[in-house]
Amino acid sequence: MNLTTSISTPVQGYIFDLDGTLLDTLESLANCYNRVLIQLGHPPHPAAAYRYFIGDGARRCIQRCLPAHARTDRQIDAALRLQQADYQASWQLDAQPYPGIIDMLEHLSQRSAPLTVLSNKDHEFTLACVEHFFPLIRFQQVVGFSDSVPHKPNPTGAQTIAQALKVPAASIVFVGDTAMDMQTAVTCGMAAVGALWGFRDADELLQAGAHHLISHPNNLLD
Repeated sequence: MNLTTSISTPVQGYIFDLDGTLLDTLESLANCYNRVLIQLGHPPHPAAAYRYFIGDGARRCIQRCLPAHARTDRQIDAALRLQQADYQASWQLDAQPYPGIIDMLEHLSQRSAPLTVLSNKDHEFTLACVEHFFPLIRFQQVVGFSDSVPHKPNPTGAQTIAQALKVPAASIVFVGDTAMDMQTAVTCGMAAVGALWGFRDADELLQAGAHHLISHPNNLLD
């Protein structure tokens, strides 16, 4: 679905979100957080619930999945420590690239526009996932959450990538599956492309300013 024309120059770069865009990590993340909940004596959630729990960092996900009475700073901090330890050992489990992603990335790699990743996942896990699941794809920049790069929709990460690529923001295509991705792209003046195979739905992406919606990775090649 082409909604508006948002890019007036040849594409000179791509920014991809990771979870829900390149990687199907819903089961992986849900299993990790549910193990923490069970360890703390709280009920787990269906995997589908994590479509809306995850997206803007591990701490916010902890806040959302804990019972209301357990959402104190102390209990959130304790749960986050358990989650980080669990994910350190389990990030590669129950996760895989979405169908068509590898093919799409391989085709784009043959073009001159560089490929990059910007995730709200912690930087160390972002790097690990990209290296593990996409060993043959050359990404020029891989950026995750850190002390110097706040979570999206803060534009810092996307702006940092544009500066590193030395290309204007208006020539970059930003592909993601959440409102935060679309908001980041719009704020930076990039083409916002919503991935309908991800965690959120078309209404959320449109309301957040998506310029285009695509239902399969190969649609991006057009």
